[in-house]
Amino acid sequence: MALMITDECINCDVCEPECPNGAISQGEEIYQINPDLCTECVGHYDEPQCQQVCPVDCIPFNPAHQESEEELMEKYKIISGKA
Repeated sequence: MALMITDECINCDVCEPECPNGAISQGEEIYQINPDLCTECVGHYDEPQCQQVCPVDCIPFNPAHQESEEELMEKYKIISGKA
């Protein structure tokens, strides 16, 4: 399951540099997460780094993009060129 950023985002800029896949970018009003690049940090870290640094806890799991641990690992391998 990819992550998403909700309207509670305060544009503090701390999540974007933490994403090892470059999935987070500035949207029109708030930051956004590209679900095609989000692996919940699988392959990089034990926990999603953006969730760890977010001061307002506005990065929940995105129910529209449910993926298993295995699917996230496969996505990681493709994105990182380790497939």
